[in-house]
Amino acid sequence: MVMVDDPHALNIYTDGSCLSNPRRGGIGIRIILPDELDSAESIRDFPYSGFKGATNNQMELKACIMALEEAMKLDEIRMIDRIVIHTDSLYVYENYPRALFTWSKNGWFKSGGAHVANTDLWKELLRQIKRTQKRVDIEWVKGHSKNEHNKAADSLARQSAKNAVHRLDGVVEVRRKQSKKSVELGSVSMCGQKMGIRIITSTYSKTHKTYRYKYEVVSEKSRYYQNIDVINTDIPLKVGHSYLVSVNRSQKNPKISKVFNEIIKE
Repeated sequence: MVMVDDPHALNIYTDGSCLSNPRRGGIGIRIILPDELDSAESIRDFPYSGFKGATNNQMELKACIMALEEAMKLDEIRMIDRIVIHTDSLYVYENYPRALFTWSKNGWFKSGGAHVANTDLWKELLRQIKRTQKRVDIEWVKGHSKNEHNKAADSLARQSAKNAVHRLDGVVEVRRKQSKKSVELGSVSMCGQKMGIRIITSTYSKTHKTYRYKYEVVSEKSRYYQNIDVINTDIPLKVGHSYLVSVNRSQKNPKISKVFNEIIKE
């Protein structure tokens, strides 16, 4: 059996998974009780149905949130002082201190003015950690390693994604991209230009009351033609539809300034 970092803590292994065509995500959770409790069922796995349209990062966060919810239901939780969440997500591990000490104090905005992605999930995670009234640490474990607990969480997450029946708040239906390119943040420069874009995905932030769109450039004369990037706006647009828009001049905080009209293909 692989040794966990702290045998006296409640160790939780979490994982998020994302499948495509159509996109759906899943979560995996394994909870390991401290050695001194000498429980007959020291290792407990939690199977869940997955989420339609969710990204991998969203699932990594949701797995942590739901793992803490399950932990607080344990009869043994009153005898535990420390919880350690083991994740192979660098997104969660590296950004957790920022969420705790910086973003939450800056109104969930980054230094350049852009709002933090997945703000509502980050806020939910911090609320859940506070509810535990215990020390909660997040540690990184190398994904696809020989760690049997990480492998178990990964397997649970994959099965969860295959049975996607839920939908995260703020996440709408996803459309397939038409471009053969992959999403690349910053691949479209914000120079105040007009261009045609097609909306691929949409996520609404209740915190900022704005939409975060993944889009592809459909203006054939644009040097960014078929590039895929993300942009924010408070203007509601329909996923799968194309629009002629103008953008701002801030690369750190890309925004749609104005929507002129919907582009209708004949």
